[in-house]
Amino acid sequence: MSTHPVVLITGALTGIGRATALAFARENAHVVVSGRRAEEGRKLAEELRTLGVEAEFLQSDVRFEDEVRNLVDQVVARFGRLDVAVNAAGTEGPSGPLTDSTPESYAAVFDTNVLGTLLSLKHEMRAMLAQGSGSIVNISSTMGSRGAGNLSLYVASKHAVEGLTKSAAIEGAASGVRVNAIAPGPVETAMLNRIAGNADRKTAFLTSVPLKRAGTPEEIADAVVFVASDKASYLTGEIVRINGGKTAS
Repeated sequence: MSTHPVVLITGALTGIGRATALAFARENAHVVVSGRRAEEGRKLAEELRTLGVEAEFLQSDVRFEDEVRNLVDQVVARFGRLDVAVNAAGTEGPSGPLTDSTPESYAAVFDTNVLGTLLSLKHEMRAMLAQGSGSIVNISSTMGSRGAGNLSLYVASKHAVEGLTKSAAIEGAASGVRVNAIAPGPVETAMLNRIAGNADRKTAFLTSVPLKRAGTPEEIADAVVFVASDKASYLTGEIVRINGGKTAS
């Protein structure tokens, strides 16, 4: 990978995506951040540039293929290549019993988490296969491999992300394109607070983590940077679980 790898991050404006953008900037990468909110995106790009790297915000919504295609094409047109892509766009969607699920609540989760990841992979791989190199990191969840009551759609969507990751890795391997996923446990983000619902439930939830705390977005971002890098050059098709020991037993 070059001295200044070109990195694209979807869902880059909050939480893990934002921390990942900052982590890559500290590694001297050229960083393109993408999301739906233009003002926040421009502010993030400005913040990244203060770290001395080239950074741009490109507005896009991963639920729509034309926008994803255009996003990847703009990155390649601007920098000549795409070395790393991090697919961090995601939503937990509505919680509640499976018996309350509807086609609308399904779409609210799957359009972003599954279709968005599929479309991102499709066009990122299109660019990377053509250049014969690249590394893609999808963001899954502890719930990508286990169940959780009242979160069936989110759980199912993250299982799907892990299946896409493994299949894409098999397809990309012969062309030098690696595809992996990071599966965080509870991380101090707005999403964790929404899922927990209140402070007492959050505290109770974290007692089930052997390390007795939530992770930080920065801890997850550091893992993303490593998995994307040449230091992990023999790693593909894997789900790297980072959850304070939550899935150890």
